[in-house]
Amino acid sequence: MSSLKALFLFVRWPVTLGLLAALLVLTFSPAQLKFSLPKFVQTEHTGSSKNEWIGPVSYSDAVSKASQSVVNIYTRKQVEQKLHPLFKDPIFRLFFNSADIPRRKRMQSALGSGVIVTKEGHILTNYHVIGGADEIVVALEDGRNAHAQVLGENRERDLAILKIELDNLQPVSISEDISRVGDVVLAIGNPFGVGQTVTQGIISATRSRNRNLNISTFENFIQTDAAIHPGSSGGALIDVHGNLLGINTANLDETGSGGIGFAVPVDIAMQTLNDIVKFGRVVRGWLGVEAQALQSAAAQNSGFNAATGVVITRTMEGGPAEKAGLKRGDIIIGIRGNPVKEVTDIIQMIQESRPGETVTIEFIRGGEVASLDVVLQEQPLAAS
Repeated sequence: MSSLKALFLFVRWPVTLGLLAALLVLTFSPAQLKFSLPKFVQTEHTGSSKNEWIGPVSYSDAVSKASQSVVNIYTRKQVEQKLHPLFKDPIFRLFFNSADIPRRKRMQSALGSGVIVTKEGHILTNYHVIGGADEIVVALEDGRNAHAQVLGENRERDLAILKIELDNLQPVSISEDISRVGDVVLAIGNPFGVGQTVTQGIISATRSRNRNLNISTFENFIQTDAAIHPGSSGGALIDVHGNLLGINTANLDETGSGGIGFAVPVDIAMQTLNDIVKFGRVVRGWLGVEAQALQSAAAQNSGFNAATGVVITRTMEGGPAEKAGLKRGDIIIGIRGNPVKEVTDIIQMIQESRPGETVTIEFIRGGEVASLDVVLQEQPLAAS
């Protein structure tokens, strides 16, 4: 007991002095005890080349990197003003000598966004942003302006390729990673003409194909809740590192709460760019069949209870399908393991492929499921 008492007497003064010193620091210099949290923590993602970003993250670096490549697109189109219905009335025209009144014309302006993808000045945007325009002006973030030339269009994908002649352009960095559901994304554009804005969200679906959204002929989108406002169409959908993932195309908002945004994946957009720059047109794969939706009678005749698929009504002579052995009456149920539900699925999946590429077609013939490898050809221009 005496030893414990001696130990207490020995440590009481150092402990008391330490507590007093800590109290003085907290009272007169609290800033010395502040701790700064790391901006982010970077850890390896098991089984993937990607890194996970954990904790508070600023997107400033990503936006600064990509925003130099996002441009504003101003278009002007000459339109004729409609005459009042009275001018079409024969009695009115007779008494008021209005037979030769010319229609007044006016310039209609619109705005959108685009993304610089090469140092040579190639710009990706949506076709609906520049369609029918008589004049296109591109405004860069650094304040420079330039008139743009339309090099080509891919209306089925709602894409267009522009070209400007300016020096010291900053092309966007292209993502090499595969987009995943749950990834954080940023949409950069120019809504309402107020200058560049950034919205943030996550990817909720990838390769969202044929959703009957009436956005374009072929619908194969990245789906996100990052808002894509009017005027942001044609802008950049980027990842948290500032790399381009897609071209912002449309926003579906039926609730007024921000809606769902859709972007054309960057690989499809860049394929369009490369084709137009190299060939002057979009090069598409071709299977060489005519087909129609599967009817119940056709399913019964096939001897197989097929819930989905399309039936071949004709194979083109000398075409890829005929050479591979596909026949009239075969029911195509899959391409490359992807299910075929309607004719549009076949057209889209084949046109997403390249001439010379081999694709596996799954089909039903005589009640049995079979498959064939077909070497695609380039779609004839007459069939484009």
